[in-house]
Amino acid sequence: MNFSSLIFPVILSAFALYVVFSKKEVQNGFISGAKEGLNGAFSLIPTLVLLLTAVSMFSASGASELLGKLLSPILNKVGVPSELAPLLIVRPLSGSGATALLTDVFEKHGPDSFIGKCASVISGSSDTVFYVTALYMSGAGATKSRYTLPCAIAVMLFGTVLSCLIVGILG
Repeated sequence: MNFSSLIFPVILSAFALYVVFSKKEVQNGFISGAKEGLNGAFSLIPTLVLLLTAVSMFSASGASELLGKLLSPILNKVGVPSELAPLLIVRPLSGSGATALLTDVFEKHGPDSFIGKCASVISGSSDTVFYVTALYMSGAGATKSRYTLPCAIAVMLFGTVLSCLIVGILG
């Protein structure tokens, strides 16, 4: 048995001993923290429902495919395979939709192809921009997010081009 397998039991035991010998009201602190967490989660539900509905409508309407076809020439010029256009459109909107598209890329081109490697790096190094922005702004109570979304999208685009460049260099 190595030391790393004992870390979690030691931490739990130390916490249990602290609770037993502490004269603080640990239970009340836990309950009030849990209430705060639940209130925060409930306040985010309307934002999440709106966002998930919008993402579903965007994908179901075929707008993501049309936009992908329009972006293909630009993507080819900056070194990003045009086959990744649908992934690049869906990734900022839906993590599960992007995962499904990543699976399609693997089935069509293979995971070890240049396209498959680019798709893997892009999926691993980017996030659902609209979801994260909506969630954080709603959670923080921010009302002015003027530059947040454009900056987040610019960083994602830069990361996409850089991902394909690095994959091309490393082979």
